[in-house]
Amino acid sequence: MKKCCLLLMIFFGMYSCQTDDPITESDIQIPDEGGEDQPATLVKGFYLLNEGNMSMNKASLDFMNYETGDYKRNVFTEANPDLVGGLGDVGSAIGIYGSKLYVVVNASNKVEVLDANTGKRLKKIDIDNGRYIAFYNGKAYLSSYLGSIGDPNAPNGIVAEIDTTSLSITRRVEVGRQPEELVAYNDKIYVANSGGYSPPNYESTVSVIDINTFTETKRIEVALNLHRLKLDSEGDLYVTSRGDYYDTPSKLVVVDANTETVKTSFEIGVSNLVIHKDIAYMYNSEFSYITGDYSILYSMLDTQSETFLDKTFIAEKHKDLIKMPYGIAVHPETDEVFITDAKDYVTPGNLHCFTPDGELKWTVQTGDIPAHIAFKY
Repeated sequence: MKKCCLLLMIFFGMYSCQTDDPITESDIQIPDEGGEDQPATLVKGFYLLNEGNMSMNKASLDFMNYETGDYKRNVFTEANPDLVGGLGDVGSAIGIYGSKLYVVVNASNKVEVLDANTGKRLKKIDIDNGRYIAFYNGKAYLSSYLGSIGDPNAPNGIVAEIDTTSLSITRRVEVGRQPEELVAYNDKIYVANSGGYSPPNYESTVSVIDINTFTETKRIEVALNLHRLKLDSEGDLYVTSRGDYYDTPSKLVVVDANTETVKTSFEIGVSNLVIHKDIAYMYNSEFSYITGDYSILYSMLDTQSETFLDKTFIAEKHKDLIKMPYGIAVHPETDEVFITDAKDYVTPGNLHCFTPDGELKWTVQTGDIPAHIAFKY
C-alpha cells in the first residue's frame, strides 16, 4: 500500500511575489493513495496560471503538489531564476501534453514551453497575441488574434500548429477575427471567432479546419461574440456567446460536430464552463452596460439529456465567499470542483476547492487574476 500523503496545512498569508512557502488556512487530510476508501490516484497535482493585469508583467504560475501537500506560488520564477521579467504579461491559457507544460502569454507574444516536472523553460515560441491552446495527435494548436491588442483594424486571426517534438510552428491557417477557444476532434479543429476588437461588428461563427490539409473548410453560424468552446462525450460542442452587452443577451449554443449544425441553444449567459462525466459545470459573471453591474449565477447541465439540474456545485451558504468567479476546473478523479476568485482584479485572488456535495474543503491565496488550471499526472 502506498504511504499516506501528508496533511495539507493551508493558511492565509500576506501575498509576496517572492514567496513559495506553503499557504495554510485549515488542516486538510489529503486522501490516502491506495487506501480502502480512496483508489490509487493518477493525478499528482495541478498548475494554476494567474493572468495578471495587462501591462503589469504579473502573470505567474502556481503549483499544488498532492504528494507533499504544498501549494507553491511563483514556481516559474523559482525554476527559472536567470530569466529577466518572470513569466510575462497576461497569461491566457495553459495545458500539459506529454512531459511538457505549455503556457500562452498573450501580451508578451509568446508560448513558454516548460518541463512539466521541474517548471524549467525548454523553449520560448514567439507568436503575436496568442489566446488558447489544444492538443491532438502529437501537435499543439494555438488560436491567435494577430495584430496589436485592441486594434479594430487587426487582420483575421489564425490557428497555428506546433510540433510538440521540435517545438516549432509548422503550419498556419486563417480563421475569423479574434479567435478564442478551440478543440480538436475527429481530424478537425473547431475554433470560436469573436470579433471582439470591433464592436458592435462582432463575429458569429465557428471555423472548421481540416487538420490533414490545414485549411478552413466551413464556418458554422452560431451566435454573436463567441468565446468558450467545449466538447462533450457525444461529439457536441458547447459554445458560449457573449452577445453585445446591451440588447443582445449572451447564450449557450450546442453544435453537433458530426453534422456541423446548431442543435439547440439556451438563453443563459455562461462566462466559463468545464464538462466532466457528462455534466457541464458553469458559472456566469455577465456584465451589462445597461445596468453597469455583474450578475453571478452557478449552474449544472446534463449534456446527455441537455437539461439543467436542480442543484449547483457550490452550497448556497458559500456563494458569498466568491466576489468574482474567474476560473473553473473539476478534479478528474475525486470530482472536487475548483473555482478561482479574481476579486478586484488588482490584488491577489483566491482558489477555492469544493467537495462534490458543494461544501468548502479548502482555500488558498493565489497571484493576481487566477484563471487556468492544468492537472499533472
